Order: sequence, then structure tokens, then C-alpha cells
Amino acid sequence: MGEKRAVLVGINYPGTKAELKGCHNDVARMRRCLVDRFGFDESGIRVLVDDGSGGPQPTGANIRRELARLVGDARPGDLLFFHYSGHGTRLPAETGQDDDTGYDECIVPCDMNLITDQDFTELVQKVPEGCLLTIVSDSCHSGGLLDKTKEQIGHSTKQNQTQRRELEERSDSGTSFRAFLKETVRDVFESQGIHLPHRGHRHSDDGDDGDEEPRYIDAADAHVKNRSLPLSTLIEMLKEKTGKDDIDVGSIRLTLFNLFGDDASPKVKKFMKVMLNKLQQGQHGGVMGFMGALAQEFLKAKLEGQQDQLEPAMNQEVHSEEEVYAGTTARVPSNGVLISGCQTDQTSADATTPKGVSYGALSNAIQTILAEHGTVTNKELVLKARKMLSKQGYTQQPGLYCSDEHASVAFIC
Repeated sequence: MGEKRAVLVGINYPGTKAELKGCHNDVARMRRCLVDRFGFDESGIRVLVDDGSGGPQPTGANIRRELARLVGDARPGDLLFFHYSGHGTRLPAETGQDDDTGYDECIVPCDMNLITDQDFTELVQKVPEGCLLTIVSDSCHSGGLLDKTKEQIGHSTKQNQTQRRELEERSDSGTSFRAFLKETVRDVFESQGIHLPHRGHRHSDDGDDGDEEPRYIDAADAHVKNRSLPLSTLIEMLKEKTGKDDIDVGSIRLTLFNLFGDDASPKVKKFMKVMLNKLQQGQHGGVMGFMGALAQEFLKAKLEGQQDQLEPAMNQEVHSEEEVYAGTTARVPSNGVLISGCQTDQTSADATTPKGVSYGALSNAIQTILAEHGTVTNKELVLKARKMLSKQGYTQQPGLYCSDEHASVAFIC
């Protein structure tokens, strides 16, 4: 057996419009679990949290660096693990092309230097044969983080069939069509970041007997925020960070490149290369109108020969314009397992109990299941988590994305 190594990231965004409560706790519990239950050595676990303790901050560059090291140092037989608790967001298309219609699912580091689904896909492609990287993402829209990986449990790629099947099942069990509609409306609200607590999910064994570890806490009894960063809040936070007021949908990727340069997501740098080439070739029309003032600043910098600013973009290898479209990614990674807090169109809950203990709903479910069952396969873990969260009144449905072989492999060990 090789080494066991992990990167754990918990981001609460303290003092910002995006503040969460449970992410540091999720990471602390997972760290204890890795050491006590799975035999990880403390020295093999890297923790990034924004708790003001002076340790390495969970910035985009730091998270990317730790993940690159995790995978880069891997040898066949190693067991690799990445846990992320924090915000997720979805970037809409920004190229201005009619056939660019997807979204880039992203996680949100503490400095807003977004890490995209394609970054994760490319990372997993570098995992050596004989190694497995397990990713737990307790964030919103997390179902898409390993794009084009086989969906073992989830509805992101087959949502309509699932809804029809659920409707049939509910009809069979005597549940009315009105109740189904109510659920659909609830999901729409959830995706907009508005949490509607379920009622009627009451059970006596909430298991929170004054100890620090929450167990069965109903959503209706907890104070719940969701781990989705709305685009409007992301834009506000980028405006504060840059002091620029002209940031809007259409210039988010440009802003990220402007702010972070070589430390920006490779997908963002490739996007910039394609846009700059268009500007250089005089295709100003739609592109200029679409990008606005920020693009003109970049064009001016380019014309005035400030090439060094643009080098991180121009050094990227881009084979076709479609490569930078939102949602596009390379081949299916085979050495990765993604357990997502929810589907791509859902939000994950950040809950605080009446006793003031905060946690992510998925992270808490995982800890509870491991404490009760010991060894479980990836598939068993996700099915049990779905059942538990549904019983507690959460609408989010955790997903499992991996090969058939890895679905039946024991979680982490």
C-alpha cells in the first residue's frame, strides 16, 4: 500500500457578503476522521482555512498549488483525497458566440480566484495509474465539477426522466400532483439561493445530546444558508476588490485575468487568449460591445506594447475557439471519484443548530454514516447520505461521479 495524502479546504469568507459558518468545522471533523479512522499521518494532510490563524490561506493559487503537489507527487498505490467546503458558483458564457451556451461550474477560493470544473478534470487526468483521487465537494452546483465523468447517482444529465419517474412513484404512493409541483417550485427557489424549510420531518432521535458533533438535525430546526454564491454577489465582491465599477456579466473572466494574471484558472487564461486574438485580428464588432470598457483597456495595453501583462494568456495552448466555451472539457478522467453535495442545478446547505454548531449538510451526513457503519463503498455512502438528508428535510441530492469499478470501491480506504 502506498501513501495516504489529503488536501482539506474550508472557506467561511468571514466579514464578507458571502459569509458561511460551517466550513471550518467540516474540515476539522474530516481531518480527525482521516487520522483516527483511515490511518492518515498528520504530516500527509494539508489544511487551508480562512480562520485568521496565520496558516496558508485558501486562495485560488494556494489551492491549485496544493492540488498540483498532491497529484504531482503521487505514486501508484497512493490514496489521494480532497475535501472542499465553501461556495460554488456558475459562470455563464462570455465569448459572445451564439453556440457558446453552457456554464462553467466553479469553486470560490477566499480571494475570488475561481477554480473551474475543467481545472479539476485536467487535474484528475494527471493522477497516475494505480492511484485514486477522491473529491468531496460540499458546495453548490458541485455535480458538474468532474465534467463528463459517468454519473453513477444523480440527475444532472437525466433530469427530465428522473422528474417523470419521481412523479410516477409519487402518484403510486398516493402523493398528489400538487405535492410534486410544490417540490419543483421549492427546487427553483433553492437554485436561486432561497431556502424553504420542509415541514413534517420530525423524529425524536436528533442525537445532538449536548456534544459537539451534530447528528440528525432537521432542516426546519437549523438556521440554513446555502453555499451558492450568486453572480450578483460575486460581481459586487470583485468590484470591491478592484475598485472598478464597470464589472458585469460579460467581463467576469476578464476581471479574473486582470486581477490574478498567471495565477488565474487555465480556462480563464485560454479564454483571454482567444478574445485577445479576436481583438488583434480586428474583429471588434460583437466582441468589443460584449466586453465593454475593460476589453478596451486590455487592447490599449496590448497596442502600447505592455506584453508582459498578457503573456500568461498568450502562452496558453488553444487548439480551437470551442475549447474556451463554457462547459467544454477534455476526455473523461478515469482515476477520480467525485462525491458532490448536490446536483449541478441545486444548492448545498450550510446549517447552524439551535446550540450554535455549524456544518455542511453533506459533510455532517458523511461523518454520521462513517461513525455508524465504518466501511462503506462510495455508492453506499452517497445513497445513505441522500436518504439521511431527505429525512432531515433538505432538498439537495448528493451525487456520485466515477467509473463503475470505483462506485463499488470502499470510500477513502
